[in-house]
Amino acid sequence: MSGSADPLVISFGEMLIDFVPDTSGVSLAESPAFIKAPGGAPANVACAIAKLGGNAAFIGKVGDDEFGRMLVDILRKNKVNTDGVCFDTEARTALAFVTLRKDGEREFMFYRNPSADMLLAESELNTGLIKKAKVFHYGSISLISEPCRSAHLAAMKVARESGALLSYDPNVRLPLWPSEEAARSGIKSIWFDADFIKVSDDEVQFLTQGDPEKEDVVMSLWHDKLKLLLVTDGEKGCRYYTKNFKGRVNGFSVKAIDTTGAGDSFVGALLTAVAKDTSIFENEQKLREALTFANGCGAICTTVKGAIPALPTAEEASKFISNSKAS
Repeated sequence: MSGSADPLVISFGEMLIDFVPDTSGVSLAESPAFIKAPGGAPANVACAIAKLGGNAAFIGKVGDDEFGRMLVDILRKNKVNTDGVCFDTEARTALAFVTLRKDGEREFMFYRNPSADMLLAESELNTGLIKKAKVFHYGSISLISEPCRSAHLAAMKVARESGALLSYDPNVRLPLWPSEEAARSGIKSIWFDADFIKVSDDEVQFLTQGDPEKEDVVMSLWHDKLKLLLVTDGEKGCRYYTKNFKGRVNGFSVKAIDTTGAGDSFVGALLTAVAKDTSIFENEQKLREALTFANGCGAICTTVKGAIPALPTAEEASKFISNSKAS
């Protein structure tokens, strides 16, 4: 069980309901039925950390509706601190319809016009909670519109001034931005504040418009404040870059059913390790062990539909890793 004495990792941003087709490989229009799954990358990360035995809190806003109350209930059931969650009486909880292609990859259609998560105001931030964070983690969806953008920037400032490490996973969702250019500049607007950034190979391609396999392309995303830049390559594993060393850690081969939440499971595992021991950024062996564990957590997550139900415990992840050969 997580103890409140453990270093606190706070996730900031959106929590929503994903509607996932009960049949893979069909379009939204063709899907006969949908499974309702809690989602939203920052909330997934918080649940991943708590499920691995870490100390996690989520800060964000949901609608004062059945779905919003259900989501907060799920956070609590997963032992995530909800002292920073607000309810909006005017706006609904966000929804996303997710199509699963034959290979388990996804396409999204969002209902957010506006949704409660976009309406979190700076005045609603639980700054007392933010000041306790050892790690403060966020994405880029909360940067798309006001007032949430200002709340996001203010929360980052409080966290940084209180000595937290800032962790950023942009989680590019193009349909939510006004244009590709707006997405690129919005995502990069807070790039230089982060201590730790995780991007997928697709996101490297989107942000740089270069070949994500090429090291000089990846290194164009590096900045001197960074302690770690991570590029995830799906089942191939991940690449890591720090001030003093770099390398690649192989992934695990599994039959992917639904990749939703895999990246969040990976990030949650890594942040759990970072919160416990920040020397991981200077110790390559420790970092490689943590990344192997995180790759295992991501792989397990792809074998079950939905994000949060698929998140492994530390015991499940260790067992999976010892039973499988890295691909």
